Amino acid sequence: MRMEYVKQLISLYNMEIVIGLVIAIIILFLMNIFSAVRISKIKKRYNALVRGKDNASIEDLLIRNGHEIDDIKDEIANLQKRIEELDVKLTFAVQKVGFIRYNAFADMGSELSFSIAILDGFLNGFVLTSIFGREQSVCYAKSIKNGKSVYPLSAEEIQAIDRAIKGDFYNNL
Repeated sequence: MRMEYVKQLISLYNMEIVIGLVIAIIILFLMNIFSAVRISKIKKRYNALVRGKDNASIEDLLIRNGHEIDDIKDEIANLQKRIEELDVKLTFAVQKVGFIRYNAFADMGSELSFSIAILDGFLNGFVLTSIFGREQSVCYAKSIKNGKSVYPLSAEEIQAIDRAIKGDFYNNL
C-alpha cells in the first residue's frame, strides 16, 4: 500500500521532482567549483610558505634563523663583557667633583679663592686649592684616598670633598 502511494506521488509530481533534482545538482556543482577555487588559493599560499623566500624550504629558513640567533647571542655576550670592562674602567675615572669659592682674607672681596675636589668612584683623587691675595696667589693640591687625606685639610677643602661625595657640584657654583 505504501509503495503504491509513493509511485502515485512520483508519477503525479515527476516533473517537479526532476526540476528540483536538477537545481540541487547545479547548486552542488557550483559549491564544488567554489571549494576547488578556495583549495587552490590555500594550496598556493601553503606552497609559498613551505618553499619560502628564494625557493628555500621552511626548514632551511628555520635552521638559518637558528644560526643567526646563536650569532646574536654571542654578540650580546661580547657586548655584556665589554660593558663590564667599561664599568670597571669607569670606577677609576673622575666621577665626583665638589667646588667651593670663598674669601681667604677678610679684607678681600669677590670670593676669588677656591677649593675643588676631584674624586673617582672609590673616593680617590685630589683636592686643588687656590688662595688669592693682593700681593701673592698660591695654588696647591692634596691627595685624597677613600675620601680622606693624610695632609691636614682646611674647612673649605673638607666642604669641597663633602660636596663631591654628595654630588652637590652644580648647586654651589
